[in-house]
Amino acid sequence: MTGDRRPPRHIVVMGVSGCGKTTVARLLGELTGLTFAEADEFHSEANVARMRSGVPLDDAARWPWLRDLAGWMTARHREGVSTVLTCSALKRSYRDVLRQGPPNVEFVHLDGPTEVIRERMATRDHPYMPASLLDSQAAILEPLGPDEHGVVLDLRLPADVLAALAADRLGLPAVDTSPR
Repeated sequence: MTGDRRPPRHIVVMGVSGCGKTTVARLLGELTGLTFAEADEFHSEANVARMRSGVPLDDAARWPWLRDLAGWMTARHREGVSTVLTCSALKRSYRDVLRQGPPNVEFVHLDGPTEVIRERMATRDHPYMPASLLDSQAAILEPLGPDEHGVVLDLRLPADVLAALAADRLGLPAVDTSPR
């Protein structure tokens, strides 16, 4: 039957470094069948070197990266593939670039106390995002506006609960993983 196929969905799990974006996005992808991508893998070598040395990215360094992310989602959209992407998406202007990709990009903002994030960052090993950059990210974070489609979730909840809440609140159906 034609016409029964739902249009692709594109979800961006956002927030400052250390908030749990990758873990929650992977789980959300597993739960719903959305194709996962990690935005960190789209950074240029120059951006990685900058962050590794503890220098925050400025907007000029972020624009090409954000356009690449929007382009990746657009390409998947044209293939009929739904996606879940991690991206800090700290400013509305950054989210505007992501929304220039496929139609109807939705956001899951993992939000919570900076102290909790700092504690997490102290116990994790990230190849180039030092905990010293957390304050610069928190300083520029702009929460989702009332006209931006998405949900804000408390990052202190367990990752599997966050993924399930995101799926529920965005109306993303779970995929059937039972053996046939």
